[in-house]
Amino acid sequence: MKPVLVIGGGISGITTAVEIAEVGKEVILIEKNPYLGGNVVKFNNYFPKLCPPTCGLEINFRRIKQNPRIKYYTSTEVQEISGEKGDFKVKLITNPQYVKNNCTACGKCTEVCPEERPDEFNYGFTKTKAIYLPHEMAFPFKFNIDEKYCKKESCNKCVDICEYNAINLAAKEEVLELNVSSIVIGTGWSNYDASKIENLNYSHSKNIITNVEFERFIASNGIGKNKILRPSDNSEPKKIAFVQCAGSRDENHLPYCSAVCCSASLKHALTIHELYPKAEVKIFYIDMRVSGRNEDFLAKVQENKNIELLKGKVGKISEKENGNLILEAEDILSGKKIKYEAEMAVLATGIVPTELNLNLNTDQNNFFTDMQIDGIYPVACSHKPMDVSASVKDATAAALKAIQH
Repeated sequence: MKPVLVIGGGISGITTAVEIAEVGKEVILIEKNPYLGGNVVKFNNYFPKLCPPTCGLEINFRRIKQNPRIKYYTSTEVQEISGEKGDFKVKLITNPQYVKNNCTACGKCTEVCPEERPDEFNYGFTKTKAIYLPHEMAFPFKFNIDEKYCKKESCNKCVDICEYNAINLAAKEEVLELNVSSIVIGTGWSNYDASKIENLNYSHSKNIITNVEFERFIASNGIGKNKILRPSDNSEPKKIAFVQCAGSRDENHLPYCSAVCCSASLKHALTIHELYPKAEVKIFYIDMRVSGRNEDFLAKVQENKNIELLKGKVGKISEKENGNLILEAEDILSGKKIKYEAEMAVLATGIVPTELNLNLNTDQNNFFTDMQIDGIYPVACSHKPMDVSASVKDATAAALKAIQH
């Protein structure tokens, strides 16, 4: 019996793989990052219950460990897909595995490593050594080497210190060819590039960040460790502005609504209030689009006197010498143009699907369509924007389709 291939090890890919394996089918899960968990593992918490990532993901990681029907490959990408439903041939490339699976994550290698790298887990706001543990609940729980910054054999300090012989700086990439019955695409999403929205000044001010970056600023294991630290001077801002639809619903950028941005900003505003009850928060929006349980966040925000919802699109953000920001917008309800001075601004940029160069059908916004080759199924944000709760449901549906082949 041929296994099912799941491309993408985020919450939807993991859910699909576990659901397939637990009905007795073989499944292979691949992820391009050196760890599973995708975007969700970087969040402070996620919808609908505002669970921390350690909650849902830890359970799923245990299910993967305990199920021999699941094989997973990290640092791995698809190069080719050919064949047809029930008989696909797939070529995979795995990046060099410089750290072996017998790594105990003792951390002695980082103590002697002389090189540093931007920490992509914190979106480059912090640094790690060139050999590093991706994050505290990384799965697989082992160190990784960033070959862009590691000097390899010319340094060799990590090899000399490792008493488990778990480091091989001469490792090469590996090619794996599979025969699978069906394929689920769960490659997920990235944030829209905020530097393209020139009027919002993201590239020229440290104190303007995106909504996903803000997750790392408020996460307990994030940049400030339960404090919000302004990037320019590490002060704790007490006036924070949120700019909704930053590049979204805009023919010059993203013409669609990403469905989750409004709820995320409401969630962030309430988190700020928990950390700093007297902080002033303003949310500039075009239309406040929330649904289902997320209506509760809107009701809580409306009741909070320190959080203000302003219907009006921000046309410009400029920076003062002290790092504070001036947001210029139109207050639609009053009909007046306003200027608001904030210490930090958060841009609610939209969801952009991760591209695969595999000649598969996509719509005009690069989301995979339902009209795939029979036997290939896009899931969750590879297909359209959706939150975690909806993604998990969609993943279960994709598992049901995939196992029928």
